[in-house]
Amino acid sequence: MRTSRKILLLAAFSFVMAVIGAGEVLCRPARRPIGEAPPDLQVRNLRLPYGQGETLSAWMLRGQPGRGAVLLLHGVRADRREMLGRARFLNQLGYAVLLPDLPAHGESSGEYITYGLREAEGVRAALGWLRRELPDEKLGVIGVSLGAAAFVLAQARPAPSAVVLESMFPSINEAVTNRLGLYLGAPGTVLAPLLLWQLPLRVSISPSQLQPISEMATMHSPLLIAAGMADQHTPVAETQRIFDAAAAPKDLWLLPGAAHVDLHAFAPREYEARIATFLARHLHAQAPI
Repeated sequence: MRTSRKILLLAAFSFVMAVIGAGEVLCRPARRPIGEAPPDLQVRNLRLPYGQGETLSAWMLRGQPGRGAVLLLHGVRADRREMLGRARFLNQLGYAVLLPDLPAHGESSGEYITYGLREAEGVRAALGWLRRELPDEKLGVIGVSLGAAAFVLAQARPAPSAVVLESMFPSINEAVTNRLGLYLGAPGTVLAPLLLWQLPLRVSISPSQLQPISEMATMHSPLLIAAGMADQHTPVAETQRIFDAAAAPKDLWLLPGAAHVDLHAFAPREYEARIATFLARHLHAQAPI
């Protein structure tokens, strides 16, 4: 009996430590050296201030006057290099493009990944810099997963003239539950509340602050919401709820066969055609080149 009790206590202790360790991993920053930009891109290297003494690292590509400028926001644990394919095709169309590393990613400072809330400070800083640098250009935003959530939570004012949200989760509760269920099966969904419980302790953020879907009705930008129909991280039903919650004008694009992947890499020709048409409609009067 005593041995069984010790085994149970050891198992319980191991379980608690595993959950705590998982919480640490989820919030751990994803900072890394980026190095030089690809030689085919003439970039301007930037360090933009945000928050309380923090800095955002970014690349800037100049565009043609009057075409507009686009802010590209990468996904979780990635960096600005994830958006290079989009940057190339947009710059070829004449757009100026800004590619930052989100807070606590790449070469940007930041102590923790916060799944959108503090990353939103970096988004506001990047948009503010673009408005000051290019005051006569209309601004667009393309955000992927975490980047999309960070933009929505930033509550940008004035609103950009065009916004593309790709593979965005509706709430951190659903995001964590879906991922744990995907990787661990039914038992994984039981762990979700235990991981979310750690957020206020680790980063002083409540899960209630990480619900992008709650901000959709107050957005005042033309929207294109895109997702893969085979996405199990953010299932189609959740994307549909996000779309339904958004204010008009809005469009929904669901890609058959695409999971939670880079949608540009998955279907480059269709992606570029749709995005070019959408941005041209809202950022300038000319048809896409």
